[in-house]
Amino acid sequence: MPRTLLRTAALTSVLALTIGSQALAQTYFRGSDGDPETLDQHKTSTVVEANLLRDMFEGLVTLDSTAQVVPGVAMEWDVSLDGLTYTFDLRDDAKWSNGDPVVAGDFVYSLHRIMNPETGAKYASILYPIKNAEAINSGEMDIDALGVVALDDHTLQITLQQPTPFFLELLTHQTGLPVHPATVEEFGSDFVQPENHVSNGAYTLESFSLGDSIVLTKNPEFHDAENVAIETVQFLPFEDRATCVRRWEAGEVHSCSDLPAEDIGRLESEYGDAVHVAAYLGTYYYSVNTTREPFGDARVRQAMSMVIDREFLADEIFGGTMVPAESFVPTGISNYVEDAPRFEWADMSMLDREDAAIALMEEAGYGPDNPVTVEIAYNTSENHRNAATAIADMWSVLGIEVTYNVRDASAHYANLRDEKDFDVARAGWIGDYSDPQNFLFLVESDNDGFNYPAYMNPEYDALMDDAAAETDLAARAEILADAERMFLRDNPQLALLYYSSRSMVSEALIGWEDNLLNVHPTRFMSIAE
Repeated sequence: MPRTLLRTAALTSVLALTIGSQALAQTYFRGSDGDPETLDQHKTSTVVEANLLRDMFEGLVTLDSTAQVVPGVAMEWDVSLDGLTYTFDLRDDAKWSNGDPVVAGDFVYSLHRIMNPETGAKYASILYPIKNAEAINSGEMDIDALGVVALDDHTLQITLQQPTPFFLELLTHQTGLPVHPATVEEFGSDFVQPENHVSNGAYTLESFSLGDSIVLTKNPEFHDAENVAIETVQFLPFEDRATCVRRWEAGEVHSCSDLPAEDIGRLESEYGDAVHVAAYLGTYYYSVNTTREPFGDARVRQAMSMVIDREFLADEIFGGTMVPAESFVPTGISNYVEDAPRFEWADMSMLDREDAAIALMEEAGYGPDNPVTVEIAYNTSENHRNAATAIADMWSVLGIEVTYNVRDASAHYANLRDEKDFDVARAGWIGDYSDPQNFLFLVESDNDGFNYPAYMNPEYDALMDDAAAETDLAARAEILADAERMFLRDNPQLALLYYSSRSMVSEALIGWEDNLLNVHPTRFMSIAE
């Protein structure tokens, strides 16, 4: 038997001994990236919370094990010809964990709650496509003006501000999950406590011990309960990724949600297919401050991008756990053209790229005799530091001299968002939903929060407006592709790498499917007996 199979067989035996054969068939010990800040779906903002909430609640639509949109509480839906009105038919057998029926009014209540400014929802903007949502959340309109109405207990109608072809994808975000109105009214913010908690998903909240574990148990009232194999889920928080790996190796957890990059090689060598490194919906990039010279010159930005060896960064700096980027929008994204835009020079050799980049710098008036000084800002991380050092060396061929500015993550992003006091700054974006708009909107002129490079291009904005108004998905995809081609020409942000998800998964855990959103609902998995 090959060494990998021997180790996997040994691990399965350890799991059986450590967890116990009976518990093994029923309980999923799930490593998590840390503790949630909240279990209130309207105040959530992290992936940790999303994984928990998706196990406990079901929205109008949901994501399956491959991250595809499938029916949830809504069995089917109809979209008006103008793309503005969605009518959802709710299933008759949807129930809350206390036995109450799930009705359309519950979603009206929930959507009112998240848009109410008093709720303080961090991610309310996800649902701004709903008619009047932004104005209500900004305190400019009354909550009753929200474009949501229950036509009857089993029919919900949502009207949008403008056509939003990816609206169903937005509803899969945890902010679209419903709350149980009576429980929220009775207990206020304490509705998230285990003794008060009422859910409508595959699992209910059994206990929550900060720093220790969150225990979920199967919800017998869930409409698909007969197909939910795992009885209990224990979410175990691990701030230190290496600690989860050690627990996995000891047979104490079935999966780890992230892995230390520096240990990937050893883990792959020892455990083979148990290590899952998969494409993830995110881009690691450098933002270039277009308001500062010479970075306002697109030729300079293009040259800086061309000489970066992305394969070296992916393989040597990030240990093969990132993918070299050839565009800003990650490959494999939904609602896009088949032949997606790439860097025009993507197929050139590094030597040819360097020659072309040097010529661009000379054309712009820069080179070794007239060097450019660049400060690279990044948030504290060994990987970010090593990447910045490597890129500085790559830029030296252009006569660029580099200094560094290192801050903690909160100060770094506050500077990018508010002060914009930088030359070039590391950043990253993980998509909230699988649609190119969620990446290309970052540099729209009026997106003050995320347009770090202060890119101002009326033609680009017009394309994004045209895409927002287009209801035909194929035509919309072509418009967005034109916008990305313009983005890649101007390079306000230098796409470097696509993120990857990194997980350890026991052979005993059946049904884990790698996917672009790194979504793994427990209800679709089982534990081998």
